[in-house]
Amino acid sequence: MIKILLLTPDLRQKLKSPLGLLLRGSFEETIRKFQKLIDEEKPSRIISVGDVVSDNLIKHHILPQILVVDNKVMRKPITPILMDVDQTLHVKNSPGSLTDEALSVMEEAMRQTQRTRIVVDGEEDLLTLVAILYAPEDSLVIYGQPHEGVVVVKVTKKKKERIQRIVEAMEKVTIKSKLEPYQNK
Repeated sequence: MIKILLLTPDLRQKLKSPLGLLLRGSFEETIRKFQKLIDEEKPSRIISVGDVVSDNLIKHHILPQILVVDNKVMRKPITPILMDVDQTLHVKNSPGSLTDEALSVMEEAMRQTQRTRIVVDGEEDLLTLVAILYAPEDSLVIYGQPHEGVVVVKVTKKKKERIQRIVEAMEKVTIKSKLEPYQNK
C-alpha cells in the first residue's frame, strides 16, 4: 500500500501566494538580498528547492546544505546541477502530490548533517512544504516564484504549525501498488 497526499483545488489556490518573504528582482538582485538575509539571520541550515534557485545559489557561492531538484525547469529537462555533495538521494513524487517516500526521504535528510542533493523523479515543488516541516528552526528554505523572484521562508515553530495544517488538509489517497494510477483532481 502506498499513501499519497494530493493537493486540493482550494489548497492549490492558497499555495500560489508566497509562504515567506518574496525577494523580487533579477537573479543577481535576489541573490544579493538573500546573502544579506543570511548575514543577518545566520541560519542553522539553508535548503533550496528547485533547479533554477539552487543553480543560482551555487553560482554565487552560496552552498545549500540540502538542495531538492528534479533536473527540469518549467517541466523541460535540463543538465543536472553540478555541486559536490556528500550524498545524493532519489525519490519519486508525482506533480501535485506528496508521497510517503518523499516525506520519509526528506525527513531523513533533514536529520543528517551531510550536504545532500535530493533528485526527484516527478515534481519537487510541494517538497518545499516538507522542507519547512522537517528543517531545524532558524533554517532558511528558499524556492523560486516564477516571473517574480525567490521566496525565503525562515523556519519557526509558528511557520511549521501553518504548514502542518496545509499538509493535513491535503486529500489522502491509498493505492495498492506503484503500478496503480491515481488521479489528481
